[in-house]
Amino acid sequence: MQRALIFKLIFVLALIVVAVLSMLPTFQVNNLLDQESALISKLGNLTGLSKTDIEVGVTSGELEGHVRRAVSESSRNEALRLSDDLIKLNSRIAKLQGRAIRRGLDLQGGTYLVYEIDLKQYLAENAKNKDNRLEDILSASQRDYENKGTDFFDALQENFASRDLKLNRYFGRRGQSDDEIITDLQKLSKDAVDRTLQVLRNRVDQFGVSEPSITPQGNSRILIELPGIQNIERAKKVIGTTALLEFKLVKDPEIVWSVLNDIDKALRAKRQGVDVAAVKSDTAVTTGDKAAEKQLSLNELFGDQTTSESGEDTSIVVDQATFDEKPFTSLLRGLPGRYSDVVSVPAQNIRAIQRALQLPEVQAVIPSDVQLLWGTREIAMGDQAFQRLYVVKKEAELLGSMLSNADVQIDGGSQSLSAGQAEVHMELNPEGTKTFAKVTGMNVGKQLAIVLDGRVESAPNIKEKIPSGSARIDGMGSMEEAQDLALVLRAGALPAPVKVLQEDTVGPSLGQDSVSKGARSALIGILLVMIFVVIYYNLVGLVADFALILNALFVMAIMAGFGFTLTLPGIAGFILSVAMAIDSNVLINERIREELRGGKTTRAAIEQGYGRALITILDSNITTLITGAVLYTFGTGSVKGFAVTLCIGILVSMFTAIYVTRLILDLATIRFGVKKLSI
Repeated sequence: MQRALIFKLIFVLALIVVAVLSMLPTFQVNNLLDQESALISKLGNLTGLSKTDIEVGVTSGELEGHVRRAVSESSRNEALRLSDDLIKLNSRIAKLQGRAIRRGLDLQGGTYLVYEIDLKQYLAENAKNKDNRLEDILSASQRDYENKGTDFFDALQENFASRDLKLNRYFGRRGQSDDEIITDLQKLSKDAVDRTLQVLRNRVDQFGVSEPSITPQGNSRILIELPGIQNIERAKKVIGTTALLEFKLVKDPEIVWSVLNDIDKALRAKRQGVDVAAVKSDTAVTTGDKAAEKQLSLNELFGDQTTSESGEDTSIVVDQATFDEKPFTSLLRGLPGRYSDVVSVPAQNIRAIQRALQLPEVQAVIPSDVQLLWGTREIAMGDQAFQRLYVVKKEAELLGSMLSNADVQIDGGSQSLSAGQAEVHMELNPEGTKTFAKVTGMNVGKQLAIVLDGRVESAPNIKEKIPSGSARIDGMGSMEEAQDLALVLRAGALPAPVKVLQEDTVGPSLGQDSVSKGARSALIGILLVMIFVVIYYNLVGLVADFALILNALFVMAIMAGFGFTLTLPGIAGFILSVAMAIDSNVLINERIREELRGGKTTRAAIEQGYGRALITILDSNITTLITGAVLYTFGTGSVKGFAVTLCIGILVSMFTAIYVTRLILDLATIRFGVKKLSI
């Protein structure tokens, strides 16, 4: 008997040791985070860098470069030493965080996003016919959906019926009824949501977020919670980017200038009757020769009223010598050096170019096989900024579906203008490799634009046939930008366009406040219960209190060991499990009291007390456990957080109440010969 007790004691002690070791990383991380905050503050005071700049520098691997540029020679060594310590500390924290208790968005701050599938655009893209009627119906359906709360597909069917149109004109097969087509469109939408969810999960997983929450809401909405992510714009860019990747040939220069000249003619015809010479002489020179450039307004360019309601600057800069004959190309600029073959637009003229390209007169002269696309990055020349404008073949040579992998590398070419900069290297699948080899072989000397979501990431010259199936995107602004781009390319394109309905950021200070208040409430509740138990059950109450402490330790250790996430509702679930643990101890102690009052010996009272209470304890805890399991299975977000700690707490409380307290009482009465219980 005593040997069995010793083995049970060793087992419990071993569990306690394992639990303490599991909790150590959590305490270490908290301590290291305080050290990190102090280092960031010290480095910021020395270099003048903001906390955000330092944190981004650590993440992107560019902190040393930031520090070298920010401090003078005299302070550089100390600053570099601090930055090195910070990088090492950050690496240590990252390793420990994988074994520490994870905290949800409400406890550590982060980003909250609600996305919605853009059904209007998605159906427009999947329609077999496209015209203004369809656009009007889809827009009306979208308005009914947003303003009246009508189901989008019900609104779509009603809008078709009100115009005496059949859905099979644009969707489905000939002969299908409207009801059948609506059913098919609903299935198509559901499939798009499911596939979008999968792509978003892939992106979030690669984004490196600890325990994100990605859950569908209704038929077309998706809720995403990203604990620890404070840069909401970066999160939106990485997660919500459609990531439609295309490889398109850039048109030859003669075709480019032919298209631009046709646009000039169309815009000149639209401007007939506008006296450019009568423009007042309040000109402003922004680039190039002062005699050659003049500042005009959008009104003067387009010959209509294009005033800005917000009062923003609507001026443009034109080449005065060519403006009369070439109102479009006079807005463009040629750049020296490496950009000499690039059609570029001064930042001040971008709005005018965009407006001009949307005009029906201009759209009519652009060939059907031609597209004009903007580049993603600006070109800085002195104090001026320019945007690239590419004229490309409309039909893509390759699609992103042929991509097998994308990763970040550093350009090692000593002669390259981008040497030492981050690049995104892409690998194509066998089909893509074959197609890529054919395309590059047939177009040596031409440019191949790499287009992501309708904007050109880069347009390298094809120097030779490329049979390896690899391509690259250079000119990345930072390592972080390259990593984000590689991430979205690996995860794949979204099957349907999405838009942000709601966004919010919970700051770390607010999260810390939640932690403090939650921990304080839990501690106060547990202490009050422990005091009551000691007062009511005397020394046996101390046994129950010890079981409560073990209960809290084991629950937190399991949370850390199995990678569960602690949330504010989770703290509530934990407190509820503590209450149920006390309830179990109360049942046991009351049964022991009854047996002692009935004249039983201490050993007999303990045996009978635990035996009689066991069924009741199991019944109440198992029913609650089933409820918790249902909440975890079908719940989302905070509901899951509550269910996790509740279920773990119930299992642990049954173990400590039935097994641990019994072991202590058995040791006292059998091993140490206690004859009377203080209860």
